[in-house]
Amino acid sequence: MKQILCFGDSNTYGLIPRKGGRYEWTVRWTGILNEKLGVDDYHVIEEGLCGRTTIFDDPLRDYRNGFKLLPAVLETNENPDVIVLMLGTNDCKTVYGATSEVIGLGIERLIRLIKLYSSRSKILLISPIHFGDKVWQREYDPEFSKNSIEVNEGLAVVYRGIADKEDIFYLDASSVASPSEEDQEHMNEEGHAALAEAVYEKIKEFV
Repeated sequence: MKQILCFGDSNTYGLIPRKGGRYEWTVRWTGILNEKLGVDDYHVIEEGLCGRTTIFDDPLRDYRNGFKLLPAVLETNENPDVIVLMLGTNDCKTVYGATSEVIGLGIERLIRLIKLYSSRSKILLISPIHFGDKVWQREYDPEFSKNSIEVNEGLAVVYRGIADKEDIFYLDASSVASPSEEDQEHMNEEGHAALAEAVYEKIKEFV
């Protein structure tokens, strides 16, 4: 059975926009992906955590630094066939003051960790969905700003360049899925289904 490890944030966790809580396995893109690949042939491992960053310590919530946790995750799940890496959304928060390029440097550190701890795994790097135009407003998520929208939108170009340089596979989530109107940040059911289809098509190219 092939193993696919998905390391991400709340859009990998499957956070329900506005309401909170978590979508059912059959609604989350990871669950849909597993069904499409075939549950008898593939096992999709979810490692999604709300608020997770690439390399930053969240001053308000512990254990959100992806760089610090990833080695343990890779040891727990030794050499999966594919590692799907989709982070960067939370790095756009104003508290970190990061540009698209700095966030890209964080992604590169994660990729180097993967190659060190899980050298046989193929890597699919996904740049995250965009924010809605109102994400920074008080009724949505004031941890972001208007500038966060621009930083987020710049990640696709940065990540594509990293994927080319590192010789790994790449997908732009914003080309297939959008944030919900409810919270301007997280995918709704339709977004999860669309991303699952895109990831499925990409993975079938190389497994």
